[in-house]
Amino acid sequence: MIKKILPFLLLFASITYAQHTIKGFMSPKIESDWVIIYKIEGTKQAFVNNTTLKTDSLSIGGVNQAVRSFEIKLPSSAKSGSYRATYRLEGAGFVDFFYNKEDISFIFNPDYPQESIAFTESSENILYSNYINQSSNAQQKLDSIQVAVLQNNNLNLKDDYQKAYINFKAIQTQFEKEGVNKYVEPFIKASPRKNSEKLITSVDDYLFQMKNTFFDRLDFSNEKLINSSFLTNRILDYIFYINYSDDLKEQQELYKTSIETVLSKIKSDAYKRDIIQFIIEQFEASKNLEIIDYLFENHYSKLPISIQDQKFKEEKMALFATEVGRIAPDFSWQENGKTLKLSTLNDAENYVLVFWSTSCSHCLREIPELHTYMANKPNIKVIAFALENDAFVWETYQKTNLSGWHNVLGLKKWENKTARTYQINSTPSYFVLDKKKQIIAKPNEIKDVKDFLDKM
Repeated sequence: MIKKILPFLLLFASITYAQHTIKGFMSPKIESDWVIIYKIEGTKQAFVNNTTLKTDSLSIGGVNQAVRSFEIKLPSSAKSGSYRATYRLEGAGFVDFFYNKEDISFIFNPDYPQESIAFTESSENILYSNYINQSSNAQQKLDSIQVAVLQNNNLNLKDDYQKAYINFKAIQTQFEKEGVNKYVEPFIKASPRKNSEKLITSVDDYLFQMKNTFFDRLDFSNEKLINSSFLTNRILDYIFYINYSDDLKEQQELYKTSIETVLSKIKSDAYKRDIIQFIIEQFEASKNLEIIDYLFENHYSKLPISIQDQKFKEEKMALFATEVGRIAPDFSWQENGKTLKLSTLNDAENYVLVFWSTSCSHCLREIPELHTYMANKPNIKVIAFALENDAFVWETYQKTNLSGWHNVLGLKKWENKTARTYQINSTPSYFVLDKKKQIIAKPNEIKDVKDFLDKM
């Protein structure tokens, strides 16, 4: 009896604890020395493993070429899903692939990773890669005919379009059949655009059709799609490319409308939170405070309190607290026996807030220059916030050199609470404020201060 059961136990053990290998080859070779494997989980990445890159020789087109390569064994506990191999911190520095309990091998150009990746091992990835290549070519054929007609309505390309449309549908049907019960099945189903069955002759009608069918195949409740870059890439396309205008004011409204559309598709509060955070981080690069505020006020703050990430919210609010357009964070100080506050100052039309220090050589050169320059600007008041470790030198300096200014002492220097709020990491740092204490400029140097004020 034991002899009969033993082979099954050995087979079960080999299946349960099998480890699979990820092999990658980069051509042309690059200078990077490392690669990290992550599992994509929603809008985040979970570390799996890492290794160093080797220099190898590989036959490409019958010619031996120097390549960079890596080989990583996934832990036996690794789950099926979307994975990412990262080899650079900036630019095009990663490739995505699917793992479903099989060895994977691929080669790619590290400067154009996703466009060039070719799989030599892994039935799942080979299938999906073939699908993407064939469906993309078929889509390009359809688009070329459609664009030609939009540019010239007199062209008679109905038959050509119909043939291309039938071909595209056939490719989609073929791969959907081949993908049944495979990990990539939902990706194949979700990938194609919904093309019109007939040629469209109006640009407005074409754009309307594209926008209004964009999400028809996307299932925002599918865990495989959620835990990949697929949905986030589609969201970026919809917000930043499908909804575009050259007019800045109109573009802001398009952003808001497209965000509303995206978020209306998501039923899970936890996933909606992650997507809102993801979108906020995209607008962070352009410092689009209007849209960031809109996302926090109209969506993030309306999520259940239990799933809101208060640390994320506080960090982002602090990050943008001193950007142009914000009301300058308030602070108070003692002056001539009185307590003054930035928010209630009312002795000028504009203000220059400068963070400086008596131990800063640049400051000791620029502050006197600013003092001389401001003597001819009676409607502009300077608030000189000195970051010091003690008051001794500052007390003497400000009395003899900075008359007519509001002089503020900030002890603990870089650890000063106000300096941290304003994210001061160098001195001098300048802020120009209007009468309501809204930040209207953040000049880099004294010459930039003068240029800005001279134009007011």
